Amino acid sequence: MTRIVAGTVGGRTLQVPPRGTRPTSERVREAIFSRLEHLGVVDDARVLDLYAGSGALGLEAASRGAVDVTLVDSARAAADVARRNVAALGLGGVRVVTQPAEAFVAGVAAAAAQRTAAGGEAEASGAGRPGHGPYHLVLVDPPYDVTAEALERVLAHLAAPGVLDPAAVVVVERSTRTPEPSWPDGWELVARKDYGETMVFFVGPELPDHA
Repeated sequence: MTRIVAGTVGGRTLQVPPRGTRPTSERVREAIFSRLEHLGVVDDARVLDLYAGSGALGLEAASRGAVDVTLVDSARAAADVARRNVAALGLGGVRVVTQPAEAFVAGVAAAAAQRTAAGGEAEASGAGRPGHGPYHLVLVDPPYDVTAEALERVLAHLAAPGVLDPAAVVVVERSTRTPEPSWPDGWELVARKDYGETMVFFVGPELPDHA
């Protein structure tokens, strides 16, 4: 059984897709969000949850005070489960997108580039609107069969100008059996934590000094 750990809907149960996803355990989610709350990046945040599955990570953020959460998964079955979870929990400001993670972030990066080119018209082009970023927190928990090269492309799009808030935090989960991801130029690895066969990286372009 998968549950929200804490926040306004803490203790509520979540549906999970019947197959094809690897939900983050409650213990790991609790550890992740304990660090994120210490960093001060959850409350009032714009959050992007890639490879969202049931939406457990993004919904945990919403329960703990994030104001805008986008859940992205390429599998229609998983996205449908995430939508049911959003409806059941009654959390506002959460949307579900059925699209491959790489395609979604490529589109966000392209939109950010257009805003930059537009100069003073940036606000009219979507900056700060729901689901458009710039994001304060990105949660990346790809299936084990997502290759290092595919993950590197996703991270490169996230590193494009205007996609992330300057003090954003990106959380990446990978199997301990895989090598550490290659981080985009200018990103800093602030911490790595291992939980059984799961390793969790906290990275970002400009992390708070108290990390």
